[in-house]
Amino acid sequence: AAKPAGTRLVNRAYAETLRAIARAGADALHKGPIARDIVRAVRTAPVNPGRMSEADLAAYEAKRRRPVCAPYRAYRVCGMGPPSSGGLTVLQILGLLERFDLAALKPGSAQAVHLIAEASRLAFADRGRYMADADFVAVPAAGLIDRSYLAARSSLIDPSRSLGPAAPGSPPGAAPQALAPAETHESASTTHLAVVDAAGHAVSFTSSVERAFGSRLMVRGFLLNNQLTDFSFHPARDGAPVANRVEAGKRPRSSMAPSLVFDADGKLVLALGSPGGSRIIGYVALAIVAVLDWRLDAQAAVALAHHVNRNGATELEQGSPLEALAPRLEALGHEVKTRRLTSGLHAIRVRAGALEGGADPRREGVARGE
Repeated sequence: AAKPAGTRLVNRAYAETLRAIARAGADALHKGPIARDIVRAVRTAPVNPGRMSEADLAAYEAKRRRPVCAPYRAYRVCGMGPPSSGGLTVLQILGLLERFDLAALKPGSAQAVHLIAEASRLAFADRGRYMADADFVAVPAAGLIDRSYLAARSSLIDPSRSLGPAAPGSPPGAAPQALAPAETHESASTTHLAVVDAAGHAVSFTSSVERAFGSRLMVRGFLLNNQLTDFSFHPARDGAPVANRVEAGKRPRSSMAPSLVFDADGKLVLALGSPGGSRIIGYVALAIVAVLDWRLDAQAAVALAHHVNRNGATELEQGSPLEALAPRLEALGHEVKTRRLTSGLHAIRVRAGALEGGADPRREGVARGE
């Protein structure tokens, strides 16, 4: 049963786990008693028990990945690279939009929603075809955000008509092998925080257990994630392999999009990110446009009504003024759906030496400075 608001919840087992990690680092999770309990919980799960072994945990290591960065107008936007699709797809959306004068459009206008939705559907088409763990798949990361490639793809965007479901493009460096689009289901059980300290160091951090309560298995006071569902549900389609198929030792594709934005002098302008499954990409791209093109402050940018397109229907946030746009968007050829779009954006904007924070009103987060 849900605890009443204000209930004090004490998790002593988790406190002991954190103390163990403080003493021994990652080895406390990967080897020894905690690792044995994790393996036991997975292998004896009442529903769909797994095959994890203690050797699997002992062999696991976190990998340092290079960020992906690209220019957007007078700025440089950086995000997380593969195996997350978030950074590349956000950068593609921005690159596809760069030829349009978004600053001249009103936030939440039918034309702004249309253009962003069209850019998003093109980016999601490439995401489904090419993005996965780069240790296993030759992800053409540089080609996907190549300015000439994006300019050619952007020419497919018609301001007066939706192109409908988009086909993936052929970015420079793409392997000649045929790849099929992935079929995945990402749930929204993620969190994000953005931090900037007094010295200007910044962190944009997204974490997820994949589904509400993850795998619903708890060990030593913490939940085990359900992140394997980020893999494609089918390894191949129509005889062609899926880039994000399951393979031993492979990381599943994510949509996390923790982002940092810098000005022409390399100074931090914005740190942001969001929960929201694969809709994270749309939430973050819109917030970046809101700050850089529409000059909204951090709080207004994260509170802006959402619209998302993942190469299908254009989704409008239920209960927002955007619902009134449905007839106009349908006249442009969009399939329109209204639904709850519960992001959890956190953003910090650096302005003239001061920090301006914004926390998504759709969740319980707050912006706080010290």
